[in-house]
Amino acid sequence: MTTQPIDRFLDYKSPEGGCNTGDFVEVPLGPRKVLGVVWGKGEGRFDPSKIRSVSRVLDVPPMGKDMREFLVRSAEYTLTPLSQMVRLATRAPGLFDPPSMRKIFRMGTGTPDRMTPAREKVLAVLEDYGDMSFTLKELADMAGVTSSVVKGLAKQGAVREEDTPRDVPFPLLRHDFSGVALEGDQNGAALELREGVADRAYSTVLLKGVTGSGKTEVYLEAVAECLRLGRQALVLLPEIALTAEFLTRVEKRFGAKPAEWHSGVTMTERRRVWRMVGAGGAELVVGARSALFLPFRDLGLIVVDEEHDTSYKQEEGVLYSARDMAVLRATYCAAEVVLASATPSLETWANAEAGKYKRLDLSSRFGEAQLPEMRAIDMRSEKLASNHWISPTLKAAVQMRVDAGEQALLFINRRGYAPTTLCRACGEQIGCDFCDARMVEHRFQKRLVCHQCGETKPMPIECPSCKVEGKLAPVGPGVERLAEEVNELFPDARVAVLSSDLFSSARALKEQIVSIAQGGADIVIGTQLVAKGHNFPNLTLVGVIDADLGLQGSDLRAAERSFQLMRQVSGRAGRAAKKGTALLQTFQPEHPVIRAILSGEEEQFWRAEAAERMEAGVPPYGRMAGIVLSSTDIQEVFDLGGEMARLDGPLRAIGAQVFGPAPAPIARVRGRHRVRLLVKAPKNVPLQKALTKWIAQFKIPNTLRLSVDIDPQNFF
Repeated sequence: MTTQPIDRFLDYKSPEGGCNTGDFVEVPLGPRKVLGVVWGKGEGRFDPSKIRSVSRVLDVPPMGKDMREFLVRSAEYTLTPLSQMVRLATRAPGLFDPPSMRKIFRMGTGTPDRMTPAREKVLAVLEDYGDMSFTLKELADMAGVTSSVVKGLAKQGAVREEDTPRDVPFPLLRHDFSGVALEGDQNGAALELREGVADRAYSTVLLKGVTGSGKTEVYLEAVAECLRLGRQALVLLPEIALTAEFLTRVEKRFGAKPAEWHSGVTMTERRRVWRMVGAGGAELVVGARSALFLPFRDLGLIVVDEEHDTSYKQEEGVLYSARDMAVLRATYCAAEVVLASATPSLETWANAEAGKYKRLDLSSRFGEAQLPEMRAIDMRSEKLASNHWISPTLKAAVQMRVDAGEQALLFINRRGYAPTTLCRACGEQIGCDFCDARMVEHRFQKRLVCHQCGETKPMPIECPSCKVEGKLAPVGPGVERLAEEVNELFPDARVAVLSSDLFSSARALKEQIVSIAQGGADIVIGTQLVAKGHNFPNLTLVGVIDADLGLQGSDLRAAERSFQLMRQVSGRAGRAAKKGTALLQTFQPEHPVIRAILSGEEEQFWRAEAAERMEAGVPPYGRMAGIVLSSTDIQEVFDLGGEMARLDGPLRAIGAQVFGPAPAPIARVRGRHRVRLLVKAPKNVPLQKALTKWIAQFKIPNTLRLSVDIDPQNFF
């Protein structure tokens, strides 16, 4: 099977010296040479004289049987061509390159004879990345300087130049290097997880613990057991900004840093990680969702931290849920899966209720920390000035924390300055030229940005519609506008804004998070980025600006996601010795979700939510698939969508229903019109087979794209 978009196996002659199942090979395909994997014996029904030979077998460990089975099953489940899955599993640079020596650059011990801005940039990159090594080009590019600057620093010893093999094993991790004295239910949960790893059999465990309950320390005990047995472990994190703090904890626990796999890692390190994982030279990998497709030699544990997080769903290319794929992968390599969360997804909660997953609960915070007190601020009784969003009650609470030398966090789940820019002369809302979406003002960048396609343009002086100047007005608050209000209300406070679009690199974002944790800000303003597991010891107040924001709409997961987000962001308060408080500004304090958040009656919320989903026959008590048709020709997509809805026999045969076609909620993205069909089916039916048979009835023109999303998480 090659990595090219050819959805069938190809026969080749074995090269001189032969090859075996699982070998990575270079093969000719037309005029090119491409990467492939030997999947088994050829069919043998072709004229041998016309079959081309494998060019060479790559000098990397072969793909194991468990990985091949996992890729096949993943392709079947997601209705993805197997070639795309193989490409996903070989996304590392330089796989064709033979083992060789290379020059790398690290931080040196010398001091430059003089310092220049360019030299400062190089040294800053090396300092930020610690022990990580760089090629000359990588270091120069990341610092934004010429290679001669790096070479000059190397001559003076400020940068160390070394000859080293391209790929070397990662430092050994010691399972008994250090540890934290666990207590009560933490100790019991850690013991059960260690026993699960020691069984060397597949199992999935929901590790549910309130925010700050020590879930990380508990599952690191499972990692320790995995290392003791000589097996490999994988920890998935939902956000790259979480890695810095987590890697420090791993190094403190095991005496060395693990391998990293995410978009912020250099190409040199990505190649090294891929090769060392396959050779057994990386015992622990910490990574993003794509780390699931690394070629582990003997994977014994997969941890999915913050398993409820929506970023685990891949929404472009191969559409898959990393949480579900982690469980699938573990079944093929006899590994334990730990799904850790304070607010698990309803799918995971339901599997635990049904006994499919084991459940371990951590009911109290670790050490001296206590759970925050949670209260609602009824905005119907608060008096707010025009274009202000911080209530007098919340303002007083923030001022009290600042005066006491503590930190306060203000949360709003909107990036940019304002979600809408309105013309007060004609009523026009400025939209994207390529999407049916409003453009968001980003005042720090002085631009309008489309959050769907990324299109940007300068903030106009006149209305694009009526050409009147001076009438454009921002409507509603974003994180930048809230920062403006905070600076006005608290002029002496140090303010930090955490939003992914405000940082040029993952490194800069990490630096800001570390600075906040060390007390570098009095008031933190953030989007949902701040809800993802960060630990700010001096943070004692969380204020949610608009707790009602996610409660409306037709998304079947709206209530679940609002509940999770509010509980997670509230959990940032009081994670050390000082008790915390969370205040939720709401116009609907009587709403069931708001009441559940404040009362802490989580099980009651999950049971009520589960009952509603069960009644409706939707996930996790039914199955869904989203079909999106897109084309530059709107009539083309509606014509095909209508035909698909009419010829739904293969779906009706399994009791499934087709809804649509209808314009997608965002009906045009990047200039392409989008039509959506939704398939709803009973839980235990062969949905994928029926979908395949249904779609095979239609000839899809080259101008039209069809994508299938099994178990969709979003309905845009």
